[in-house]
Amino acid sequence: MTNEARSLKLVFCGTPQFAVPALEALLTAGHEVALAISQPDRPAGRDRQLATPPVKQTAMAAGIPVTQPEMIRNNTDFRLQLEAIAPDALVVVAYGRIVPPWMLALPRLGCINLHASLLPKYRGAAPIQWTIANGDAFTGNTTMLLEEGLDTGPILLQRTIEIGPDQTAADLSLVLARAGAPLVVETLAGLADGTIRPQPQNHQGATYAPLLTREDGRMNFVARSATELYNRWRGFQPWPGAFTHLDGKKLIVHRMAAVRENDAARLGIAAPGSMRIENHRWFAACAGNTWLQLAEVQLEGKKRLDAAEFLRGNPLVANARLG
Repeated sequence: MTNEARSLKLVFCGTPQFAVPALEALLTAGHEVALAISQPDRPAGRDRQLATPPVKQTAMAAGIPVTQPEMIRNNTDFRLQLEAIAPDALVVVAYGRIVPPWMLALPRLGCINLHASLLPKYRGAAPIQWTIANGDAFTGNTTMLLEEGLDTGPILLQRTIEIGPDQTAADLSLVLARAGAPLVVETLAGLADGTIRPQPQNHQGATYAPLLTREDGRMNFVARSATELYNRWRGFQPWPGAFTHLDGKKLIVHRMAAVRENDAARLGIAAPGSMRIENHRWFAACAGNTWLQLAEVQLEGKKRLDAAEFLRGNPLVANARLG
């Protein structure tokens, strides 16, 4: 690595825990992080107390100045602050805000973004969640140069990562955050010494990963197979999770598993949403003559229970259906 690459002056933009390993890696590599930009503290939890973003916590512990502007596009004071720093590059990792044109044009090496997908697949706000929900076997990290379009900028580096069959979005987020940190450092070094050439994306191959909504967690037993429902549950952890309705009450499914083909054949064919109990195990029929085992549930207004305990206290009515 060249002296220039070791001593770049940077501004780091990030908010959640996912961005923390990248910030720490930049500091370990010897870069000067002149400023950290994070979203404002927000109310969180049942008590709605203000929560400090993890990036802010990490930056303050390292003695890095932090700013948390509520708006950035037309913020004159904020713009003057960044122009006075004159950073070599802006590094953006899960900041959660659209970077305006004046910020894109500011650093000589550009605005480098770490995106948790293999672009052009899964552009948008929730790539980790949707890649699992759609049942993909592989994902990865991409570093790119930001431009005004949503995740449309030229690709700098990519690394592929295999997704485990039972891995949740929360699990994969930790893996991608750790793997992405050295990729950011490598990207900056390559830009600084000219060994990385930005490559345009194939826009025709683009797919999108929109923000999740609560409704994404609704289980559709008629339209989706057991594997599809299980993948969506994995992808939508910790939110919005997976839920359905039983006797008119919301039923959250905290743990589930797709039933193997041999066992599904034993359970037979039933209308989607139908239920069977076998040896204290609770099964739900899904599309395509597949079955899902409900392992841990929570009925509206009640506590979480494993399926056997729930069934002891809530015997199912004959011909009851989920949905």
